[in-house]
Amino acid sequence: MNRKPTQPPHPAPKQKTDWSNVAEWYDGLVGSEGSEYQREVVFPGTLRLLGNPKGQRVLDIACGQGALCRILKANGADVVGVDAAAPLIEAARKHSLDDAITYYRADARELVENTALRAEPFDAATCVLAIQNIHPIAPVFEAAHRLLRPDGRFIVIMMHPAFRGAKESHWGWDDAAAVQFRRVDRYLIPRKSPIYANPGKKDGNYTWTFHKPISDYIA
Repeated sequence: MNRKPTQPPHPAPKQKTDWSNVAEWYDGLVGSEGSEYQREVVFPGTLRLLGNPKGQRVLDIACGQGALCRILKANGADVVGVDAAAPLIEAARKHSLDDAITYYRADARELVENTALRAEPFDAATCVLAIQNIHPIAPVFEAAHRLLRPDGRFIVIMMHPAFRGAKESHWGWDDAAAVQFRRVDRYLIPRKSPIYANPGKKDGNYTWTFHKPISDYIA
């Protein structure tokens, strides 16, 4: 029997995951310097992992309104920030007092094809509290590999997926043992969940978060 050769399936289109539709709310929440959680916990931890960034070329992936970019620049780094949301890139430029930081509107999943970024290798790259809002994630890690120097570092800051799964983890209390515990449901099952801007209002503006077990990130 003669059979027609099978055609490879067309790749599924990338789902829009940027924060353009909630940019105004997010910029008001985070502002030019970052939220209190970012300023007191996340950014200091990022700097500790990076070490002294002075004189280094650093790429901030999914930079939002550029709060980390400005901290890195203040610490002597040569900084490039990229984000897929045009309104957030506009906010980043507005919050930055000069043109010393370069911002590009670019999808984190398509950075390998960006010739401007490939012109010179980076010493380090960061992706802070954003990787769980991106799907698929493999192109992000591939881009970091391609754009970094051979001894470059890629710093990813994220909520631990086992204990901060949207709608599938919460605090509980055992009366008999008088112990508080963290209940975790559906940890191994990948899924996506809407995260609403202006929590409680559910006015139709939302972003997506994509749950994956930690093994997916390691793989």
